[in-house]
Amino acid sequence: QVQMVESGGGLVQTGGSLRLSCTASELAFGDVSMGWFRQLPGKEREGVSCISWSGREPYYTDSVKGRFTISRDTAKNTLFLQMNDLKPEDTGMYYCAARKRSHLTVVLTSCNTYDYYGWGQGTQVTVSS
Repeated sequence: QVQMVESGGGLVQTGGSLRLSCTASELAFGDVSMGWFRQLPGKEREGVSCISWSGREPYYTDSVKGRFTISRDTAKNTLFLQMNDLKPEDTGMYYCAARKRSHLTVVLTSCNTYDYYGWGQGTQVTVSS
C-alpha cells in the first residue's frame, strides 16, 4: 500500500517562504499525477496544486496562484511545493497524494481529493501574523 511522506513544514512569519517535499518509495512519480492538498482549521481538505503525469500545465487553486509552485523530480521520486509570500490563511496541515495515470489527465483542470490516494500524515504549516 502506497503512503506518502511529507516534510518541510514549519512556523514562518507572514511573507515568508517554505518548501514542502513528498516522497514515496513504492511509487514511480513519473507514472502518476500528484497533488498537494491542505486542511485548514475547521475546514475540509482541499486541493492546492496538482501536476499531471505528463508534467504539463499544473493546476493551482485561485488563492495560491502566483505564490506557490509545484514541481517534481522523477529521478528522485520527490514532489515539491515552493510556497512564497505566505499568509496566515495558509496555516494548516499539508498533504500530498497520487492519482492514477489516465488519458483524461494529460492536463489537470481540477484537484479533487476523491481522485487521489496514498495519503500520508501531512506536514504542518503555520504562518504567524
